[in-house]
Amino acid sequence: MEQEKDYVEKLVRLNRIAKVVKGGRRFSFSAISVVGDRNGQVGYGFGKANYVSDAIRKSLDRAKNNMVRIPMKRMTIPHQVIGKFKGAKVVLKPASPGTGIIAGGPVRAVMEAVGVKDILSKSLGSANPMNIVKAVFEGFDRLMDAKVAAANRGKTLGEFWG
Repeated sequence: MEQEKDYVEKLVRLNRIAKVVKGGRRFSFSAISVVGDRNGQVGYGFGKANYVSDAIRKSLDRAKNNMVRIPMKRMTIPHQVIGKFKGAKVVLKPASPGTGIIAGGPVRAVMEAVGVKDILSKSLGSANPMNIVKAVFEGFDRLMDAKVAAANRGKTLGEFWG
């Protein structure tokens, strides 16, 4: 097994669920978290348990197992992209250096974990944090890597970016 890297762990949402039983209410917890290395790798996880700490631990473990690499250009994304998942829609636009992360809660957590410093985003539709996080990752899947795109067009990276 590879050695433990220095990951940034962000808790996006912790939710308390009440199940009504004969003797009253039974509470359990669900957690959504994002884990990243601030260098282009990020993952998200969802965990449910009867105790808060167990739910958070489960979500972090699942996030570490679901890591994906994000193509980055300087400290932003290479091009504009729209991610959609169910009722959530997230627009991600690259920004010039010094802009910062212009994003709402769940999108901001993902961007800080992946290491993006400058980005403009708008979350449309559903405000459900789970759907927003999944929409961001759907948008990440649509990002093109500049080296691959340049190779497909038969150009060098310098010719491709101009």
